[in-house]
Amino acid sequence: MSVAEPRRIVLLRHAKADWPQVADHERPLAERGRKDAPVAGRRLADSGFDFDLALCSTSTRTRETWKLAVHELPHRPKTVYEERIYDASPGELVTVLNETPEDARTVVLIGHNPGVHGLAEVLTGRADAGARDRMTRRGFPTSAFAVLTFDGPWKTLEPGAASLDDYWAPSE
Repeated sequence: MSVAEPRRIVLLRHAKADWPQVADHERPLAERGRKDAPVAGRRLADSGFDFDLALCSTSTRTRETWKLAVHELPHRPKTVYEERIYDASPGELVTVLNETPEDARTVVLIGHNPGVHGLAEVLTGRADAGARDRMTRRGFPTSAFAVLTFDGPWKTLEPGAASLDDYWAPSE
């Protein structure tokens, strides 16, 4: 694969989590989250993306979200559970993405707010007007995802380098 081919990043926020008396990292999905995660997975499947790699936070709610969403996809990508995604800032998430293997063309990152929303905003240099309007209006609720593309190797991904091509939230 040529590094000149566009790369795609899908930023997926975990589905709605419950609030039991456990550490934040261990919070499971709420009933609504268990319903919304497969819907997000079907929407991703309908987009036609063939994911090469999934980068998923190690938290219970992100792992459960991905487990429910990935079953809707026609192809299960390699999944890496990455501790650094949990509670990460946009800059820390860029660092994780900069380390992506060059043979990965389309990556889904399953993470948390405010980092995922902040990352979408930081990376966006150009945007489809409709996608930008929806993301600005809706924020980044649970189970939402943004689709960004950029040209070049992963190690060159930096603020403003990507195009926001699509945005979806469960209530869209």
